[in-house]
Amino acid sequence: MLWQHMQPQTIELGWDFYGPVLLFVLLVALAVPVWAAIGAAASLMLVWSGALPLSLVGEKLFSGIDAFALTAVPLFILTGDALVRTGLSRKFLDVAEALTQFAKGGFGSATVLVCGMFAAISGSDAAGAAAVGRMTIDRLVESGYPRPYACALVAAGACTGILIPPSIAYIIIGLVLGISASTLFLAAVIPGIAILVSILATNIIMNRLYGWEGGGNISMGEYFSQLWVAIKSGWYAFIVPIIIFYGIFSGRLTPTEAGATAVVVTIAMGFILGTMRLSDFPAMLVSSAKVNGVIIPIIAFSIPLAEALAIIGVPQGFVAVATGISDEPWVLIMMMILVLIAAGCVMETTPNIVILAPILKPLADNIGMNEIQFCIMMITALGVGFITPPLGLNLFVVSGLTGESILKIAARAVPFVLFMLAVTLLIAYVPAISTTLLPEIYK
Repeated sequence: MLWQHMQPQTIELGWDFYGPVLLFVLLVALAVPVWAAIGAAASLMLVWSGALPLSLVGEKLFSGIDAFALTAVPLFILTGDALVRTGLSRKFLDVAEALTQFAKGGFGSATVLVCGMFAAISGSDAAGAAAVGRMTIDRLVESGYPRPYACALVAAGACTGILIPPSIAYIIIGLVLGISASTLFLAAVIPGIAILVSILATNIIMNRLYGWEGGGNISMGEYFSQLWVAIKSGWYAFIVPIIIFYGIFSGRLTPTEAGATAVVVTIAMGFILGTMRLSDFPAMLVSSAKVNGVIIPIIAFSIPLAEALAIIGVPQGFVAVATGISDEPWVLIMMMILVLIAAGCVMETTPNIVILAPILKPLADNIGMNEIQFCIMMITALGVGFITPPLGLNLFVVSGLTGESILKIAARAVPFVLFMLAVTLLIAYVPAISTTLLPEIYK
């Protein structure tokens, strides 16, 4: 585990901590890429603290990302892109729409469901927001939803991208803290579904309040008939998530192997269906590489920064400060949640995980919190940041798709944020939500 590699020299923080932090804030404010800002801050911290010779930083960058588990990240990203290009994602929408056609707010609920289905394959929230947004936002508006609310609904539903396994975020936090990604995937099933249900419930309540979309007047026989048609037409699309879930949870495949299998199967299905050609490969690979090229450098530069923070005593210092304020576990858990939500509002998930997990984990250990529960709580709290300004990534994605004001979308997203926060609190204070499906050894 990264945070256990080195013991702190002191918990008295000086300019070897505050200087790099100020540099990082300044660079981010100047719109310098996050990976570069983290790299500069990490290098300065390592030099000033004497934690690691600067000549070894380059070696750390490569050794930090030289992990078999990280190979799953580009594979799941590529699977999500292939899913869209083969048209299989539209089959998910057809089945979700057939499932919810009888309900008030049916197409809105279908939109949330297809976000969850997409999340169960790609593990990326931004990819889900873009893919589902292109298919549904205009239709949501035609169904009666205000455009800012339709954008907020897609942005909220896409948050499940990092919350429903397989998730890139769980792969990263597992790497940082030395926890099996497969174990985290299993623990995340119930919390991920709980978040999905909270978003569905929010949309149903909002629909009843404002009457945007009526329920379908359909008999039970007609409902099952149309559902059967949708399933018969698109059943093969569900082969991909079945392979991923069965392979990982049965122990037959590692997340990396499951991702590789999913890529091959999705592309093969595209060729069989005639929806993918060899000429599609360059654009698909470039698109996936761009997303991966944002994630991996952040991980690489965050790892030496996390080790520098551990050496100068930041995790232990944070524990000392927090326990000095209160020794009540429920208060300390609330403090961690507030830190995570605030961090999620201003920075993307990957650097938050690599930097904050080693800092907050000792506090969670100090109050006896199960380490699996801590990971689930952390990722869920950070997930809320995807629909909160100023840097809610999903808000920017759907705004870019539609041209709608980010502030208008954020205002419409408030009910979703509140419901997601309620689930986050449940996860934080009720360990069984995260540990019920785990073997006894992890409880």
